[in-house]
Amino acid sequence: MAISVFDLFKIGIGPSSSHTGGPMAAAHKFARGLHEDGLLERVARVEAILYGSLGLTGKGHGSDKAVLLGLSGEKPELVDVDTVDERLAAMRASGTVRLHGRHEIPFVVGEDLVFERKISLPEHPNGMRFTARDAGGDTVREKVYFSVGGGFVVDENATGADRIKPDDTVLPYPFTTGEELLKHCSNTGLSISALMMENEKAFGRTEDEIRAGVLNLWRVMQECVRRGISREGVLPGGLKVKRRANQLHRRLQAEPPEKDPLQAMDWVTLFALAVNEENAAGGRIVTAPTNGAAGIIPAVLTYYTRFVPQADDEGVIRFLLTAAAIGVLFKENASISGAEVGCQGEVGSACSMASAGLTEVMGGTPEQVENAAEIGIEHNLGLTCDPIGGLVQIPCIERNAVASNKAITAARIALRGDGRHYVALDKAIKTMRDTGRDMLDKYKETSRGGLAVNVIEC
Repeated sequence: MAISVFDLFKIGIGPSSSHTGGPMAAAHKFARGLHEDGLLERVARVEAILYGSLGLTGKGHGSDKAVLLGLSGEKPELVDVDTVDERLAAMRASGTVRLHGRHEIPFVVGEDLVFERKISLPEHPNGMRFTARDAGGDTVREKVYFSVGGGFVVDENATGADRIKPDDTVLPYPFTTGEELLKHCSNTGLSISALMMENEKAFGRTEDEIRAGVLNLWRVMQECVRRGISREGVLPGGLKVKRRANQLHRRLQAEPPEKDPLQAMDWVTLFALAVNEENAAGGRIVTAPTNGAAGIIPAVLTYYTRFVPQADDEGVIRFLLTAAAIGVLFKENASISGAEVGCQGEVGSACSMASAGLTEVMGGTPEQVENAAEIGIEHNLGLTCDPIGGLVQIPCIERNAVASNKAITAARIALRGDGRHYVALDKAIKTMRDTGRDMLDKYKETSRGGLAVNVIEC
């Protein structure tokens, strides 16, 4: 299966790639299919049922909002985040949705959109069923979709470990394991980022287009950091979590760097908090590789551009291409879905990807990059996904900040070595997959275990 850097890094909205971006994409796909097949005008009613993890934590993740927007024709990467609340309020007030932006039908959350908390579809914990009926109640079309992490959506006909349909693009340097990736680098003399660039061209893009696309991802990440820093107040949801990035930024600006030799760590924390506060508020973010872990790669990349003298756009491109190579390994061999393997699949994979990207741009060899990636995931193994109130706020926001600093530490450890180490990245990824299978469901984005039940919501 061929996975592009633009599959792993996608522009979207918060707070969750699997619970917001995925349902929006699925609803959009369902409505678009009705339009393309000439069925739109026959539809009098649409029913959407969200199962499993989506049913349990979907309200806190804005899955209902995502479905409304998707059915009305919006896509996660294009929706205007500044008008979302106003549009949703209008839809709820009228009790209607304009299907694919063209055909108005009645639609009431609670009646036509149901959070099914007790049933989980056997294929994947993030299942959705959309049913379109005509005026007589007969079924016009019914489709089942699965949101498999990182905004990836597949239907019931997909196959494979996480039901992603194979991409038949022929890559010049195909790899499904870290061992294969290192072998390609050894045989060609290419760095991991250079090898990824060659593979990326196979998807039909020129090198200039790839570079421009990657830098656009970086632009969105930077804007997300800026927006997060500029905003104050309380995040949406019942927890009343106060934004901290703005205040932390003011304090850091007022402190001379020489006062604290570890002040750079506080800046990294700031960058991660800013992104994840924006994500929690439903802002524009880049899945990296998920929304729940969206702050780690931007934080480490911002650290690189701010604190490393030789940093430039070329380094940014190499960083993200290298991170994507590691993301491919997680997507191929385990999962990046918190509903499947817990937060080790989200924060753990992002930490691993960020540590790999930083190691490459700091002059690391492919072996050192692989070592850094292994360290990044090894020390996140077993991490549970237990969001309080089903909101991507506690412990998610701070968890990104801690993992960002952990990624920098992993890179520094690897750069001080020669690339030789005892545990291979492939073994660590397999361990993450096995640990996720053994993990009780209450620790996998259901808010039925961990902090989600041991901390009383206020």
